[in-house]
Amino acid sequence: MVRPCFLVIDREYSGSISTRKLVIETAKFNVITAYSATEALDTLTVFPATTGVVLDAGITDMKCCDLVAKIKEQDAKRPVIVISAPGTHECPQADHQLESFEPARLLVLLQSLVPDATAAIEKRNEQLTKTQT
Repeated sequence: MVRPCFLVIDREYSGSISTRKLVIETAKFNVITAYSATEALDTLTVFPATTGVVLDAGITDMKCCDLVAKIKEQDAKRPVIVISAPGTHECPQADHQLESFEPARLLVLLQSLVPDATAAIEKRNEQLTKTQT
């Protein structure tokens, strides 16, 4: 099984890594992180088979909607999820918008995008649990 791989475009903070990356990895998905729009576009060029993109609408080096449009130019089928605070950003080009920073909602959405992989991961987790007891 090839695990889904998501690009997380997050705001960068001194001395920390993306908490979204850590949350998504708890679902045993692979994650690549970019901390600017430019870095994200370059990363998608290097890793074109990325399953989807999780974008913090608060990035500052490019308007969120402009970045989504550029991502869609590279691959119109790649789902883009924009995360923002309630009522702050509208981005109709995005496939999904979460007005919440609640990790569980993000995981449910990502798992719904890749149901076969999610089922395989859950099945493997069950097997591992049985062998460890």
